[in-house]
Amino acid sequence: MLHGRSSELAAVDRLVRAARDGGSGALVLRGEPGIGKSALLDNAASGADGMRVLRGCGIEFEAELPFAGLHLLLRPALDGLAGLPEPQRRALESAFGLGPAVPADRMLVGLAVLSLLSELAADVPLLCLVDDAQWLDRPSAEALLFAARRLGAESTAMIFAARDGRPAFIAPGLPSLTLTGLAPEAAAALVDERDATLPPDVRARVLAEAAGNPLALIELPLVLDAGTSGPLPLTDRLQAAFHGQVARLPAPTRDLLLLAAADDSGELAVILRAAPHDVRHLPPAIEAGLVRLDEADRRLAFRHPLVRAAVYQGATLDQRLAAHRALAEALAGTERADLRAWHLAAAATGTDERAAAELERAATQAAERNGHSAAAAAYERAAELSPHARGRLFVQAAESALAAGELDRARTLAERARPEVRGTPLGRRLARALAAALSGQGAFRQANLVLIEQVAAGRDDDPDAALGTLMDAVGNAWFAGDRDMVARTADQLDAIGGGAGPLRLVQDWIVSLAMERSTEGLPPMGEVVAAARRGHARPLHLMHIAGLGLIAGLDYQAYDLMAEVTAETRAAGKIGLLPPALYHLAVAESTLGRHRDAAGSATEALTIAEDTGQWQWSSLSAGVLAYLAAVEGDEERCRALAARTRSSNGKIFSPGAPRADWALGLLDLAHGRAERALEHLERVAEGPARHQLPGQRCAPDLVEAAVRLGSPERAAEPYRRFAELARRLRRAAVGALAERCAALLEPGAEDHYRAALRLHEQDSRTFEHARTELLYGEWLRRARRKAEARTHLTAALERFDRVGARPWAERADAELHATGLTIRRAAPGVLAGLTPQELQIVRLAAQGLSNRDIAAQLFISPRTVGHHLYKAFPKLGVASRGELAGLPLHE
Repeated sequence: MLHGRSSELAAVDRLVRAARDGGSGALVLRGEPGIGKSALLDNAASGADGMRVLRGCGIEFEAELPFAGLHLLLRPALDGLAGLPEPQRRALESAFGLGPAVPADRMLVGLAVLSLLSELAADVPLLCLVDDAQWLDRPSAEALLFAARRLGAESTAMIFAARDGRPAFIAPGLPSLTLTGLAPEAAAALVDERDATLPPDVRARVLAEAAGNPLALIELPLVLDAGTSGPLPLTDRLQAAFHGQVARLPAPTRDLLLLAAADDSGELAVILRAAPHDVRHLPPAIEAGLVRLDEADRRLAFRHPLVRAAVYQGATLDQRLAAHRALAEALAGTERADLRAWHLAAAATGTDERAAAELERAATQAAERNGHSAAAAAYERAAELSPHARGRLFVQAAESALAAGELDRARTLAERARPEVRGTPLGRRLARALAAALSGQGAFRQANLVLIEQVAAGRDDDPDAALGTLMDAVGNAWFAGDRDMVARTADQLDAIGGGAGPLRLVQDWIVSLAMERSTEGLPPMGEVVAAARRGHARPLHLMHIAGLGLIAGLDYQAYDLMAEVTAETRAAGKIGLLPPALYHLAVAESTLGRHRDAAGSATEALTIAEDTGQWQWSSLSAGVLAYLAAVEGDEERCRALAARTRSSNGKIFSPGAPRADWALGLLDLAHGRAERALEHLERVAEGPARHQLPGQRCAPDLVEAAVRLGSPERAAEPYRRFAELARRLRRAAVGALAERCAALLEPGAEDHYRAALRLHEQDSRTFEHARTELLYGEWLRRARRKAEARTHLTAALERFDRVGARPWAERADAELHATGLTIRRAAPGVLAGLTPQELQIVRLAAQGLSNRDIAAQLFISPRTVGHHLYKAFPKLGVASRGELAGLPLHE
């Protein structure tokens, strides 16, 4: 019986019942050692009748072994691997060392876990329990959290239990429940249930000092009997209680327990190979309740992590070193070379080239299995043990940490490597790793100094390598909007030359745009795009090129390029590259006025970016979504998304902030708050990011806000730049907006409005076309030409309704009323009721893709795909996927 845990039991029961009913969910139980987290997991397992239960745990000594925790959890279900899609099966087999190493995105393993859980729950509901989650190796934690956040209709419940403190189990997006001490009545009931014969004074001390901690309520009587008291922290006193029990065991039994504590994986065969004594000395520890033996699995488990800590920390240093040496020897010749390497490292008391070499091999193997965090740890420890290869190993550690997304760690490791590799061929690798870590945290100036210093010192004999280094520098300068950084980078570009390849041309375009120089002397951006595609440029470089293509007015070419890059990224399972690909695709779709498509791409980009810890792309994607919410006039959602673009958790750069300010300006303009709108828009148009797409394309909104406020002079300079842009680009969509601005600011308004509408007809982007119709209709009504005004206002209203731009539609409707006309509003389009993900799924289903194929593309489970289709069909008025082909799914 669990005393005083009714609310916690109810929360777990709700989660389990939801899984039984076909839903899914996850929960993180948090609290101090001994607070009852494991007891709640045990209770959930014992009450899971009719469910399949998988149990796993984090193991402290395996916290640097990639996928160790995941393998422990899924080991009973590995026969289900055969049913996974081929790329996912190979990724998971590679992660577990069951097949050849394959180059796969680290999040592809998470998708494979999700698919496997879905398959396991196909017949009976599934309950996954993970204890001591704070000790999970990072790749295991990432994969499990990736799956947990995507649980939908899989009949699966996942419960993690994690100790407070460090290391922390960080699980953004998952609900958590923090366990606190038991109430006095429940604490007293637990003490009396365990030992009703305690003397009153001892009972009172136990209740007072345990502070409601269940483990302390059970174990403190032993400490108090032994005379241990005073100001020791509760955890230390509990450890002392367990140490007292261990100390009473025979010496051979204590030796076996020390090996088990040093190993912590519990594999009895390994422990006995390392032991000087045989298994006959184990029963005293089992009878004392300190450990338990799983006969079927042949594993030894400590009753509580504090028992293990008491055994390990109670031994002398010499005893601990000897235990690790014995375990390393016991693992020689086995498949656990990575574990052996860490035992050798734990046994080292100084430099040790043998241990360093083994750790380096383990790191290489971990990196091949996409365990980059584990590789970083192994390379780092190897560097500390090897004076001869220290610099190289620290560089490899920094690169691995960067691949794992651990920017602080990568930066620290790179700084440790700098003195070791200064002036060596490793310098360029180090510079790029350190700069990537710095720029990922928003420290663009520092990153550029590192890169430019590397190139300026002449350490890159290869001009192509130097050009690649400077590409990073140019990108940093562009995002920072820092002209001084751009100028310094441009000087280095001039110094190294680099020919006229696509990469160099892209950099010349970036420099010219950032410095607001003429691009007339450069090859047309269309030629650069075509050359880059022919030359098989890296995906990230293609994304840069697509972004520049949008600035150069090549909206359709940029869209085609990003649709191609995104499709290739999906097909290759490169989940980590999807956020930037999807973000650039969303920007292209938004620029083309395809708002529903943009919402789907940006929503997926934001979700995956947050899952993979890519702040830059989550900020940028939130900015796109904020803009789309502003178009719809959804104030609450727009402001919430704009807030998500801002720096947080100590980050000093908010790349999505300019687009968020544009969104807030458009929102205020839609709701008639012209002064506030103008303030937001001026921050974008006159700020350091004015050379970027939001800084350029917000000018028509700024002009309208300034005119509505009665301050057209505040729009003069932004309008001049935008008119010049339109003349340079010669694109109908941009030219139409320039004519609309001219109608608001210059004489001959009607001629400009008519010119704008003619250009809109050549390249109609529904929302902007409607706004021009609205402004012209308003102008005509004020000129008392009501009949003509009605034509344009009616067209504006129809278009606004089509894209769901509610406040703009209401403004057009009010203007029509003022002309004396009331019209019947069109019903929302067939797609209006679908969520962005439902729309993605419906479109793919209409192409004939199976649920499994759709799931693989969207990184969700097939059952979740089916659930979304089940919800979408009634909204679309269809009964089966065969009817989808006849619907206008791309309106």
